[in-house]
Amino acid sequence: MLPLALAQVIGSVFGLLAYICSKHYRSLFRPQYESVVSAHQLSFRLWDAIQASGMLFSDSLWIWRNPHKALQLVEVQNWDLVESAINEGHGLVMLTPHLGGFEIIPRVLAQHFPATILYRPSRQEWLNEVVEEGRAYPNMHFVPTNLYGVRQMTRALSRGEAIGILPDQVPSGGEGVWVPFFGRPAYTTPLPARLANRNNTPVVMFTAKRKGIGKGWLMQATRLAPLSEDATTAATELNVAIENAVLIAPEQFIWSYNRYKHPTGAELPPHI
Repeated sequence: MLPLALAQVIGSVFGLLAYICSKHYRSLFRPQYESVVSAHQLSFRLWDAIQASGMLFSDSLWIWRNPHKALQLVEVQNWDLVESAINEGHGLVMLTPHLGGFEIIPRVLAQHFPATILYRPSRQEWLNEVVEEGRAYPNMHFVPTNLYGVRQMTRALSRGEAIGILPDQVPSGGEGVWVPFFGRPAYTTPLPARLANRNNTPVVMFTAKRKGIGKGWLMQATRLAPLSEDATTAATELNVAIENAVLIAPEQFIWSYNRYKHPTGAELPPHI
């Protein structure tokens, strides 16, 4: 029920508390953020990034509870690109990294056509219920990261609809390949390429950059070149696209997530 500005301020406080109180959180956050901004000679704005990490979660909660208000606060650029892609009739692969108000992106698309979204269920049943209830929205269908979910996404594409994938998540062991992400080996999913290459489906990278406290988000779309048929090459191309998206607003990315972890069942990473 809170205004967006107040929710974001509260989120920024929780971001600060998480960083100050958790050694593990700090051990993930600072090295990952510092490495990227240093490599790209960007301004080092650690405390802004820490506060934005809390806002990433408060934005998501606020969007879940206030979808209609949130839609009024999003500025959409390059929508003609999205319409052109979906009008080709092969569906649309929608990629949305964990950046800014990323939860608003599928809701914008759902205003125009159905979207099937892949998500990873939590190990805590109560948390699954909270997330599923919060994400529920007309024209949006959530499917789990398993064979059933992949089949549902394939069927959605065959109907000319959109599917959504969070491409910066670490897949389960045996489902990914090791390729560079900001210069380090990261276990990466080749699934977007596999699905897109079945029927020449367009792949579009979306971002929702936070415009300022209480001011909503700037949603931008970039159509990617066709991804390779080779899984390793396709995953490398995908990570380059994610890097470009992150660099639009590096302080708003989820640096507390261990993008470089070694999932159980995956082969050891190579020396890249």
